[in-house]
Amino acid sequence: MRRSSVVLLACLALLGVSSTIEGAGKAMSVQVKQGQVRATPSFLGKVLVTLAYGDRVETLEEKDGWIRIVPPGNKAPGWMHSSALSQKRIVLKAGTKEADVAASTGELALAGKGFNADVEAAFKAGNRGIDFTWIDRMQNMNVPPGRILAFVQEGKLIPAEGGGR
Repeated sequence: MRRSSVVLLACLALLGVSSTIEGAGKAMSVQVKQGQVRATPSFLGKVLVTLAYGDRVETLEEKDGWIRIVPPGNKAPGWMHSSALSQKRIVLKAGTKEADVAASTGELALAGKGFNADVEAAFKAGNRGIDFTWIDRMQNMNVPPGRILAFVQEGKLIPAEGGGR
């Protein structure tokens, strides 16, 4: 009787371990123009490395919408938000005649959001009085994580899911 209890406990322990590493070892692709790998599962975590659209990563574990990954080149593991990753393999072809007319990585990222040059042109044509200068400037803004963290702390804000340290 004692031996069967030990075997049962061992099976339950293995089941628990396998559920925590579900998805471990799975290859995924970066589906954003620039994906930041962070030291902690938080948008305020220190950025370890920035990956490019289409880069392949290996997953280690998942936690609250974040995935711990190994970046290409066997760099130190870190965390990326699941929204920046796709299970689909993204292949960018270069060096062929096809590449001359292919979209840039920025255009691919916008197309993934349903936005392209034709949609922008049609929108601008229907809204002739709107100045898009500030929208273009905002797209190019980059606020360092340290400034965001200072803003959150100074305002005594409580970060939402994925925003904790």
